[in-house]
Amino acid sequence: MIVPMTRRHFLAGTAALGAAGLAARPARAAGSVTAAIYPGAWEEAFRGIVAPALAGSDGVGLELQPLYAVDQIAKARAARGRPTFDVFVLDPGPRAGGIDVGVFETFDPKKLKNLSAIPDGLADEWGVTVAAQVVGIAYNPKKLPPPKDWDDLLKDPWVSRLGLTGFQTTFGTVSIIEIARRFGGSETNLDPFFAEMRKVLPKVATIGAPQAMAGLFRQGRCDVLYASTQTVSTLKERGVDIAFVKPASGAVAFFTTMHVAKGAAEPENACRYIDAVIGRDVQAALVKPPWNFVPVNKGVEFGPDLPMKSLDEMAGFVRHDWSKINPLRAGWIERFNKEVAQ
Repeated sequence: MIVPMTRRHFLAGTAALGAAGLAARPARAAGSVTAAIYPGAWEEAFRGIVAPALAGSDGVGLELQPLYAVDQIAKARAARGRPTFDVFVLDPGPRAGGIDVGVFETFDPKKLKNLSAIPDGLADEWGVTVAAQVVGIAYNPKKLPPPKDWDDLLKDPWVSRLGLTGFQTTFGTVSIIEIARRFGGSETNLDPFFAEMRKVLPKVATIGAPQAMAGLFRQGRCDVLYASTQTVSTLKERGVDIAFVKPASGAVAFFTTMHVAKGAAEPENACRYIDAVIGRDVQAALVKPPWNFVPVNKGVEFGPDLPMKSLDEMAGFVRHDWSKINPLRAGWIERFNKEVAQ
């Protein structure tokens, strides 16, 4: 059964993991900052960990606007220099697009007290890397055998339990590219994916908006999907039967960055916020279950449940050339909505 695309958010409340310890320092600077944040695990983690840490260290209140990356760029462009948020959080494709359309303030990394705590090359004139993400296949081990590679998702028994989403997010885009590659496609040629989808579309269990997928999995509407390790670990901690598979051809890895919005109402507090996110205490809290963020702070040890043991291993994961992908992405979104989602 195919479910129409929806705009529901999967939010299961906020957590206060580590909040008491992170909010112990006295307030120094008054004010607030508004930041875009990914819906789901990122929003929950930042409300529970980053917000109290920022209030405790700098006296800055944090307001969050849940938005996926492409929506952040679209909203900032529509605002015409009067953005509704001060800080972006983006993956490589939207980051490159944001630079191209001029929605970021140029950034001086030397303003950050914690700059020396992150590896060289993770901060530049446009922004700062705050985490790494890994994308692969998630499945219910009580209902399905583990898939071996991306193309298994369009085969039995997995396709009839597949939860499918499109190109609005980085995890959706890179997953579909990898599926296309298994059928002879490439970063710029997704025709094989759409050809295979025409064959199996009636079998697909459910199709939904990105923010709906975790909820659909939790409800049993689907039992296999592509997802980040953070989504998988969060659901697993909540008692959901879910496991992560690194595809035989490789899981995908990329860096997530933060940027100050051009025309930001609170540029100084935006810098304080970014500084807090890469700080040791916050990163050490985010690396713990149920969040399992991949840290960038050199003083934070990688957790045992992470898919890598250091950032040096990023080279061993699948990476993509977003200078090739970005010009095609809008067309892919339109095609997916016409050929698959409806």
